[in-house]
Amino acid sequence: MRRASLLPLLLAVLLAGPALADGVPVDLELVLAVDVSHSIDETDGKLQREGYAQAFRDQRIVDAIRSGRNGSIAVTYLEWSAAEYQRVVVGWSLIDGKEAADGFAARLSAQPRVSQSWTAIGAAIDAGVILIGANAYEGTRKVIDVSGDGVNNHGRAPAAARDEAIADGVTINGLAIMRPKPAWTWPPEPPLDEYYRENVVGGTNSFLIVATEAQAFPRAILQKLLREIADAGGPPAEYVSVEQAWGEAVSRPQLAERDTR
Repeated sequence: MRRASLLPLLLAVLLAGPALADGVPVDLELVLAVDVSHSIDETDGKLQREGYAQAFRDQRIVDAIRSGRNGSIAVTYLEWSAAEYQRVVVGWSLIDGKEAADGFAARLSAQPRVSQSWTAIGAAIDAGVILIGANAYEGTRKVIDVSGDGVNNHGRAPAAARDEAIADGVTINGLAIMRPKPAWTWPPEPPLDEYYRENVVGGTNSFLIVATEAQAFPRAILQKLLREIADAGGPPAEYVSVEQAWGEAVSRPQLAERDTR
């Protein structure tokens, strides 16, 4: 059951305008759900934000969008931290060409960044499902793209939110930012890539991409978006490592041997 703490977000979505009974057909409804907890400092936060903006300015993204059956996607950008904090930075936008993609990027770059405490991945997934359910589009695919640098430490378990999202026909992809943690971290955290795969990622053609340093983030975003828009995922919960040129490559072949969702 989705938390009552998300009621303000739901009310804001409903007040913004009613969803259409028969939504505008698109190839993909995409929620970009981006971690803005305090563990991501101002410099890294700007890299995240601008990484997404740069990606939508990239002609390869536009070409991927135009190659779909409908030649369009709907996308919204959500920042999140605590269970009570989800902020829609850019509302649902129809992207059907270069002009629309550039406009989305410009609106994203123009918004101020706000950082908050805690990491509530489960609530972020719940918020994404609410946004998809209340928009004015009908996508062939529905995806929530969760990016972050830490495990859940607030709100309900992300695995429960993920499983409910999958039941609603929503796929969850992940971008895990893996960086060294202080030796004194308590309680000790599992490797973030493994945590995301076991607790966050799931659904049809879901996948996980890992960036091992902040500077790798922009190129990892581009790779991830191209894969999502083209629906080029592999088996559910497939693990994808970022190439060595983007930071130290992370490879955990044993993950492929585990059951996938």
